[in-house]
Amino acid sequence: MSPGKKTQFYKSLQCTKEDINSPDRNIDLNIDSNIDSNIDSNIDPNIDPEIDPEIDSEIDPKNNPDRTVDPDRTVDLELIGEEPFLIRIEDKSYSVVMRTPGDEVFHGAGFCLGEGIVDHLGDIKTIGYDKNLDSNLIDIWLTPQRRKKISHLLKRSSYVSQTSCGICGKKMLEDLNQILAPAKNGFEIEFNNVFSCIDKLSKNQKLYPRTRGSHAALIFDNDLEVISFAEDVGRHNALDKAVGKAFMDGTLCRAALVVLSSRISYELVQKAARAGIPMMISHSRPTALAAQMGKSLNMTLAFPGKTSELIIVCGENRIKRV
Repeated sequence: MSPGKKTQFYKSLQCTKEDINSPDRNIDLNIDSNIDSNIDSNIDPNIDPEIDPEIDSEIDPKNNPDRTVDPDRTVDLELIGEEPFLIRIEDKSYSVVMRTPGDEVFHGAGFCLGEGIVDHLGDIKTIGYDKNLDSNLIDIWLTPQRRKKISHLLKRSSYVSQTSCGICGKKMLEDLNQILAPAKNGFEIEFNNVFSCIDKLSKNQKLYPRTRGSHAALIFDNDLEVISFAEDVGRHNALDKAVGKAFMDGTLCRAALVVLSSRISYELVQKAARAGIPMMISHSRPTALAAQMGKSLNMTLAFPGKTSELIIVCGENRIKRV
């Protein structure tokens, strides 16, 4: 893909249901399945994940009895972009992250907050990249005081974070556990308003309807006003970008709730805790380790079940039931 592109069109072979045994169809569906493999929560369980419902509804003879269908046709699929992003701290490579191009400065800032590299915006001396060179690399320089305080973190060898991985290594987990503080009490939300926040996530998503391949994170304040939103091929990146935006514009101190398109993993709980966000709502169940961490940090983790049903994994005191 071309550098800096969030999406790119890719020619693919679309076959009809009647040609179900076609080798070409099987190949095409395998490609489509791989594209959607990271999106475990946005797909309707009643829809066959190997058939694009929008395209399929048009070519299915049952839906269009008077239409002549070409069993094989070439279509342009819009695919989500994924490129390496080098985060360099104090002129030293710290991490390479696979992400969707865009919001590089916010991504870098949110990543550093989640990693414990910075605690406050004032810890960053400069952050940015040369637009005339490569936006896939960002340089972050810290204040002398901050650099001295986290010297042990800066000595860590650089690592590569895959799209589906946010934190790598036992030592890194131990380091992050030492800088996590329990969430404060005070924020409460009415049961029905939780679903309103969930609905706003899909309304803000622009890449997913086009590519079926992105995750998203939407952050609300105490008054349930949206303060930040981001999309990315990786769920960790989406949260880093959303947190980074609020962090850099000074609104993160008001953050109270984040809605995620993905499941809640251990790393996402840590990132939210580092950002001071006490409540997380996901579109699918959290992992067992995430639930344990959320409970230990006095956080609220919940996800929608059946229609008008909310499953609260921990922190039920923040959700008011009528």
